[in-house]
Amino acid sequence: MSKESKEQLKKRLTPMQYAITQENGTEPPFQNEYYNHEEEGIYVDIVSGKPLFSSLDKYDAGCGWPSFTKPIVDEEIIEKEDYTHGMIRTEVRSKAADSHLGHVFNDGPGPNGLRYCINSAALRFIPKSELEKEGYPSYKKLFD
Repeated sequence: MSKESKEQLKKRLTPMQYAITQENGTEPPFQNEYYNHEEEGIYVDIVSGKPLFSSLDKYDAGCGWPSFTKPIVDEEIIEKEDYTHGMIRTEVRSKAADSHLGHVFNDGPGPNGLRYCINSAALRFIPKSELEKEGYPSYKKLFD
């Protein structure tokens, strides 16, 4: 898959999606599409379409952004040190499209203690009932 040009992405993505994925932006907490979304399904990279997170690993961290305990496939996520805004954080990017997704913190629940805090605008949700139709049939088994 070849990466789309900035011009192509600006045409296809909303201004918010572009600012977050291509310019390392952050959407407002509690004012985004998926922070309190509870339907079963998977969340894919808005740019590449690669599966990133499952609703099975989503939880309410109270931070105002969708939070997950782990990615579906670790290899689809790249973690980078982020020293912006006077903080030391770990940025989360998608491997396939190099999209900025959000950050990962070590204050989450579960066995690995991680909280993937992800911008809704970096994601597209595929409901469990639409996985086959949308081209993700192998992910149905997650919900069996």
